[in-house]
Amino acid sequence: MDPTAAPHHDLSALGLFLQADPIVKGVMLSLVLASLASWTIIIEKFFTLRRLRREVSALAAAGEGNGAPTEDGLAAAALRAGMAEWRDGRDPAETVGEHRHRIEGAIRDAAGGALHRASAGLQILSTTGSVAPFVGLFGTVWGIMNSFSGIARSNDTSLAVVAPGIAEALFATAIGLVAAIPAVMAYNRLSSSFAARRRAANEAASRLARRLARRRPEIASGLRAAAE
Repeated sequence: MDPTAAPHHDLSALGLFLQADPIVKGVMLSLVLASLASWTIIIEKFFTLRRLRREVSALAAAGEGNGAPTEDGLAAAALRAGMAEWRDGRDPAETVGEHRHRIEGAIRDAAGGALHRASAGLQILSTTGSVAPFVGLFGTVWGIMNSFSGIARSNDTSLAVVAPGIAEALFATAIGLVAAIPAVMAYNRLSSSFAARRRAANEAASRLARRLARRRPEIASGLRAAAE
């Protein structure tokens, strides 16, 4: 074996991680954990949005007089809030429009609260998308600094000496981009989807409030029973 031959470097993903500087390893691990957290949130919100679509549809159906929600959730909570205001009745000094507005506000507040709770976690996607590339860049800069320090100590500028260290450093940036890109795309998509659900819920709240404001207690007994 030629003693002057350059040492073998494993340029696989695992090899680049194991050979990296401890600080660069910490950067890589933090980015991998951020990516796993992002994907967990993305998958969970996908199923949450499917559920919210059904619940908002149930609220819209109640507003159109096509039945009341049969399961607990956004629609049932919004209906209970609206019915609570409706049962209080209209104040003698209150116009019909003000009474309807009060009922609508209660329904919207309940639906908005449910949507706000369901959207928890989107901030993690936003933070990951914004910060991960810079964290990866920090790991890259640190790794390149170490590579140049090694070059200075060995007085050898051959590609075989320089390339492994730079590859390890650049791998941190690659992981940062892998974590950031899906997080940014998912955040934009999920934010627009939650906004669409909120608009649909507000429209359903307006229709339901108009329906309740026109009804006397004995006419709305079906909705009252469903809300209790």
